[in-house]
Amino acid sequence: MTDDVLIEREGALGRIRLNRPKAIHALTADMCRVVLSTLGEWAGDPSIEAVSIDHADGRGFCAGGDIRLIAESSRGDGSAARDFFRVEYAMNHRLFTFAKPVVAFMDGITMGGGVGISQPAKHRVATENTKFAMPETSIGLFPDVGGGWYLSRLPGRMGQFLALTGHRLDGAECLALGLATHYLPATALDEAKQRIAADPREIETVLGDLSAPAPEAAILAHQGEIDRLFASDKLEEILEALDEDDTDFAREQRKLLAQKSPQAMKVSLKLLLDGRAMPTFEDEMRQEFAVAAHVVQRPDIVEGVRAVIVDKDHAPRWNPATPEAVSDHVIDRIFAPLPADEEWNPA
Repeated sequence: MTDDVLIEREGALGRIRLNRPKAIHALTADMCRVVLSTLGEWAGDPSIEAVSIDHADGRGFCAGGDIRLIAESSRGDGSAARDFFRVEYAMNHRLFTFAKPVVAFMDGITMGGGVGISQPAKHRVATENTKFAMPETSIGLFPDVGGGWYLSRLPGRMGQFLALTGHRLDGAECLALGLATHYLPATALDEAKQRIAADPREIETVLGDLSAPAPEAAILAHQGEIDRLFASDKLEEILEALDEDDTDFAREQRKLLAQKSPQAMKVSLKLLLDGRAMPTFEDEMRQEFAVAAHVVQRPDIVEGVRAVIVDKDHAPRWNPATPEAVSDHVIDRIFAPLPADEEWNPA
C-alpha cells in the first residue's frame, strides 16, 4: 500500500483519491498497483455500486506518470520502465472494462497518465480549471495509456493535432470534443461528490443538476484548418502543408513541431492510424506496450526528459534529428510485436 493514493468507502461509493500533490499526483507504479488491486476487489463486491476518482489536494488531477523513473530506466536495460508500463496499462484496461459506473473529476491539470485514468470513466467531469493534454512528443515519448484509442476517435484530424503538438484543451473544449461528459463549476464539485456518495445510482442526475453552460470551445474555430493541415498520416507531408500555409495558426504549429521529437511524432501518427481500426482496447494496450518497450531502448526519451524536466533548457538533441532520418524501418522495428513471453496481457 502507499499513502500516495487514498482508498475510501462512503456508503455504496468506492473512492480513489490521488494524493501526491508535490508531483501534481503523477502516477507511480505503486499507485497503479493499489488502484488495480482495489478495482479488482470492488468489481466483485456487491456493496460497492459505483466508483469515483479525484485528487485529494493540490492544483491538478494528475500530471502524468513517473517520467523520471522511465528516463532513468531507459539509461540502462529499460526493465523498470517496462514494469511501470505493464502495471499502468493493466490499471487502464481494468478501468476501461469495469462494469460498475465510474466518475472521474478532471479538475485542474489532466495530462498523460491523468488522461489514461480518466478517459475510461463513464462520467468525466471537466471544470474551468481543466488543462487536458497529451504532451509526450516533447519528451520523446508518445500518447500512450490508450491515447491511440481515444485520440483516433476524435472528430476529423483533431486527435492527430493533439498528439503531435501536445496542445492544451480547457474544460469547455474537452466537453465539446467528447473528452468530458459534463462541465461543472469547480465550486460545485464538493456538493456533487457529497450527493453521489449519498446515492451512487444517481450520478447522471446529480451531474446534470449541477452542470453549467460551458464557454465557447475555442478549438472548434480551428477544426477546418486542423483537418486540412494535419490531413496526412505522413509527418513530412504535414510539415510541408504547414510550411506552405501563410497563416498565423500554421506558423504557430510549425514552430511547435520543430521542438518535438521526430521519432515520437512519427510513432504517434502510426499509433492513431492503427488505433482507429483496433478491434478491442486490450489489443490497443498490447500494441502500446510493445511500442513503449521499444521506445525506452532508444535515446530520445532520456534526452527529452533531460531537456524538459531535468536541465529545463528546452533544447533537446533528438536522435534521429530530422523526420527524414526516421526511416520506415525504424518505425517498423518500434511497432514490432514482442515475443509471447514478454508481451502485455490484462491482469
